[in-house]
Amino acid sequence: MPRFVFKLEGLLRHRKRLERERQRELALIQVEYRQLEEDLRQLGASMTATTQEVRSNLVGRLDLAFLAAHRRYIMSMQMKGQGLIQRLAAMRPQIDARRAALVAAAKERKTIEKLRERRKEQWLAEQSKRETAELDEVSDQMFFAAPSMQTSIERESLARTAPAASVEDEAES
Repeated sequence: MPRFVFKLEGLLRHRKRLERERQRELALIQVEYRQLEEDLRQLGASMTATTQEVRSNLVGRLDLAFLAAHRRYIMSMQMKGQGLIQRLAAMRPQIDARRAALVAAAKERKTIEKLRERRKEQWLAEQSKRETAELDEVSDQMFFAAPSMQTSIERESLARTAPAASVEDEAES
């Protein structure tokens, strides 16, 4: 039985490859985004822990140099946190663009896959029609061959009985 051959199979493979590339690109930027979020969380935890440490040292005599150093550290961490927030904000449109590119690539692949499915259904329908036509042809040949076989059998039986009948006719005369 013949095999189904989709003429656009190369295009379908190409579209699948493009979709996988778009998935990788999105995954890479999402990993980077999550890393920045984690850095921001760690920064916040570090600031909270340092502030708790300073509060515990506020009992008794105050060390102004320590408080000034803590203030500089907190300001430095806040600036670093703002930089991380800006980078996160800048990455959002990139993530959205890559997600849109992935959706477009998936849509293009699905379009070709649907076309492939329709073509395969058409091919299967044609194969079924062709098979039905071949079976009809075989049954027609068998039907029309059967009477001719029957007449040849009748002729053979008549031929066997005919010489006997002609011998009897000659004997009667």
